[in-house]
Amino acid sequence: MANKTQLQQWGSKVVDIEKAALDSLYHYVNSDEFAQACELMLNCTGKVIVMGMGKSGHIGNKIAATLASTGTPAVFVHPGEASHGDLGVLSANDIVIAISNSGESSEVLTLFPVIKRMGLPIISITGVPQSNMAKLANIHLCIQVPEEACPLGLAPTSSTTATLVMGDALAVALLQAKGFTKDDFALSHPGGSLGRKLLLKVADIMHKGDQLPLVQPNVKVTEALYVISNKGLGMAAIVDDDKKLLGVFTDGDLRRVIDAGIHLRNTDISEVMTSNCITITENVLAAEALKLMDEKNINGLIVVDDAQCPVGALNMLDMVKSGVI
Repeated sequence: MANKTQLQQWGSKVVDIEKAALDSLYHYVNSDEFAQACELMLNCTGKVIVMGMGKSGHIGNKIAATLASTGTPAVFVHPGEASHGDLGVLSANDIVIAISNSGESSEVLTLFPVIKRMGLPIISITGVPQSNMAKLANIHLCIQVPEEACPLGLAPTSSTTATLVMGDALAVALLQAKGFTKDDFALSHPGGSLGRKLLLKVADIMHKGDQLPLVQPNVKVTEALYVISNKGLGMAAIVDDDKKLLGVFTDGDLRRVIDAGIHLRNTDISEVMTSNCITITENVLAAEALKLMDEKNINGLIVVDDAQCPVGALNMLDMVKSGVI
């Protein structure tokens, strides 16, 4: 039975072999063929159809998903199912990416005549430049690796890693060429924490109206503390008669006031508030508000309008509840 050291050594060797495989990939990504493939996909007015059998199919599925989520319409079509009707998904303006490490996948090659007859360009991704899939394709992207990480040389390991990275290279190059933005990305990821981080704005999670902890500058600290406790945001905004923000008083300010021995019942809040406080506007992404709070080491923010009047407030707990954190 293998011991701990042997297991670690075998695992490390896999990493070393696959790192070497990726090092060899630089040459292929820097080729004219890679640039041509990107240009072909950029000019595609239809879909990118990705095909592959076995492990190549699993990798192809992920490549199609990455392309679709980064602004390039793409779907994966199983070659076996394609021969029995699924090829009907192809339309006149599509292009096909065919994946096979050997370049001789019979299930994929069987579809080439139909694809060619439809006049669709084919980009093949193989590890054998002399293979039929490489020769029959309009553009061939090589992912040849020095060796597989499998000691038997049978299980696709380094080759599937190289294929996956080639797909990522295509997707990211296209993303940048198209000027794809965070907002574009958010539109295709509306669900889960990712969608919340990208789509939620301060206006969506801030407290407003009667929930706002507002006090006048001449109230005593004890009165301000009542407002802070009642509103539950750990702070109060001090405003003048025109509702314009003058400053903020937080739980942290209270600790400093107590340490300084200041009499809470006899001191106006304006004497101990923090002037020129950090604020934010409601149209900013909640993720940006979180970043600001982290950078300034604060737990809450007052949201102001163009006239510097408070229209909302939020704290770290709101970030947690909304799923931004």
